[in-house]
Amino acid sequence: MSLNRLKLTVAAIAVSAAIGGAWALGQAPVAAATPVAPPPAPVVAPLAAPVPAGYPDMRSIVASNAPAVVNISVSGNRKTAANVPGMPQIDPDDPFFQFFRQFRGMVPQDNTPVRGLGSGFIVSPDGTVLTNAHVVADADEVIVKLNDKREFKAKILGMDQASDVAVLKIDGKNLPTVRVGSAKASQVGEWVLAIGSPYGFESSASAGIISAKSRSLPDGSYVPFLQTDVAVNPGNSGGPLFNMRGEVIGINSQIYSRSGGYQGLSFAIPIEVAMNVERQIVAHGKVERGRLGVAIQEVDQALADSFGLARPAGALVSSVDKDGPAGRAGLEAGDVILGIDGQAVEISGELPSIIAAKRPGETVRLQVWRNKAARDITVKVGAFQDDKVAAAEPAKADKGRLGVAVRRLTPEERRQSGIAGGLLVEQASGAAARAGIRPGDVILSVNGESVNDTEQLRQLIGKSGKKVALLIERGKARLFVPVELG
Repeated sequence: MSLNRLKLTVAAIAVSAAIGGAWALGQAPVAAATPVAPPPAPVVAPLAAPVPAGYPDMRSIVASNAPAVVNISVSGNRKTAANVPGMPQIDPDDPFFQFFRQFRGMVPQDNTPVRGLGSGFIVSPDGTVLTNAHVVADADEVIVKLNDKREFKAKILGMDQASDVAVLKIDGKNLPTVRVGSAKASQVGEWVLAIGSPYGFESSASAGIISAKSRSLPDGSYVPFLQTDVAVNPGNSGGPLFNMRGEVIGINSQIYSRSGGYQGLSFAIPIEVAMNVERQIVAHGKVERGRLGVAIQEVDQALADSFGLARPAGALVSSVDKDGPAGRAGLEAGDVILGIDGQAVEISGELPSIIAAKRPGETVRLQVWRNKAARDITVKVGAFQDDKVAAAEPAKADKGRLGVAVRRLTPEERRQSGIAGGLLVEQASGAAARAGIRPGDVILSVNGESVNDTEQLRQLIGKSGKKVALLIERGKARLFVPVELG
């Protein structure tokens, strides 16, 4: 064998051995050596995706606050027109419901079972929950479901229809809570985040910015809403609105929509308004607000020029209730309220919330512009008369014997119904429900004595025997209803 051929053969043998077989010339192959397993690769946690420059990182806000955001489901009954042969069914959600409502005395009413969903959030470790009043209104049962799937039956401590805030209580300890911030300190253009249950999809987060502050809505509410472009849909109602510090600054309450879904305009109740309601309901079972007794409008440039103001600002008084607090203090139509106790009023929408936060009987100093000169007028704040009662348990309106939650009729309701006094039933349970009293009935008298306020009703029921006769108006008819008291 030549030297070159020998080198080639040796090289081939070396390559074969390297591949895994040991070969001997003229012999069968022998088993390959067992390969040594490489050491296991270290387990590395996936890195969080970086947040693009200029965008806030909201992941920690969701992670830390989602456990304190709850899903609220309610069940109850609402009034619908009975399915009378030849007459179409009338549903409260129908756009023509208000038109047909004037004929309610002619149309039989049925109780239609309904279910609803909303959101809320826990503000105390022992189970105080805030949500919207419209989420739990007329509910017979309220179930609060936590992020960890625990469920609690909730008690309604109180509902304040004027602010659309409700306070619930669940039986828990050491529950997760949110941190309360300040809507007043927020700014237009600031990033905000909502967590809730839109259409029942629990713990959904959506984000946007504050579009405007101190928005007044056509419903006449005194609430200075935060306007945002956060995606809010049915089911988000009652859920929290967070700033980028992870603090709640509002309760998502309403949307502007032509379709029923989100269209870029969402409105949240400032947290200061909600917490004021919560404190009063927990402490006293009701909400009291201050009242001036004036109608106001915005000051634009033309009005500012007419009144000699340096710039458009303040709230222009368009009319004054002469028997109200402002009228007695000497306020006049044409006055421009520029401030209260040194706090500037930049736009008219700020005035109602400032006054509402005052206690009835409290004295305030108004900075007023009149006849192109500034002056101070001292006013003793009155009570907000048209506020709906924020009662605790429905039966507590009369120490549990009758079982109703009632409120005074608003001036518009009195005008439409022609009823001078009486109390509108908002909830009925216990003895009243067994006797056939329904939400929407107006209690006119107790044992022949006219009633005009809740305290009078409480006193009359308290001194009654085992039975009482209520005169009520239902639709266009009046009837006496005998009630066996509990």
